Amino acid sequence: MVIFNGVNHLAMATGDMDRTIRFWRDLLGMRLVAGLGQPGYRHYFFQISKHDLIAFFEWPGVEPVPPKEQGSPVRGPFIFDHVSFGVETEDDLWELKDKLEAAGFEVSAVINHGFIHSIYAHDPNGIPIEFSHNVETVDIRKKPQMRDRVPTKNAQEGAEPRWEVWPRVETPTPVLERVVYPGAGSELFHGKRQPNE
Repeated sequence: MVIFNGVNHLAMATGDMDRTIRFWRDLLGMRLVAGLGQPGYRHYFFQISKHDLIAFFEWPGVEPVPPKEQGSPVRGPFIFDHVSFGVETEDDLWELKDKLEAAGFEVSAVINHGFIHSIYAHDPNGIPIEFSHNVETVDIRKKPQMRDRVPTKNAQEGAEPRWEVWPRVETPTPVLERVVYPGAGSELFHGKRQPNE
């Protein structure tokens, strides 16, 4: 069984990497841990936590999106509403609220969602972000909750994965046939892209 250890990275886009660095590294405190680039293209990574990163592509012509209230319904093609970053303590949540407001960013009131307390804002690229602190006495990871009055058919099956609904792997890739191809980033560690590394 596959064991996930977090979000390796979220990949976003910006037209202004320096402004993005000022926000994510210098205001929020996320370390800039990797940077790839060449004329017309950059890809930088910021450390969210021990296991999680957020990355930004910088492409010429990318413009900030107009702010949208997180969670408000839309119509038509759409794939992303917002991303929420967890913080360790309730004090961290209030510290972030104060820092964002002092820097001139619009920030929501602290909202009680029952299992988390959250604030909402937008980064300089218009990316809708939430910062959340888990309510100490409620852990939906240990005790899942389904409070939808009309849950979908599949949701009614419960929290645990239903492996049997997908085809079984009949012929796994043999170890000797597993090939890893070089891609952007391998030059960080090898000076040039190397096959199978």
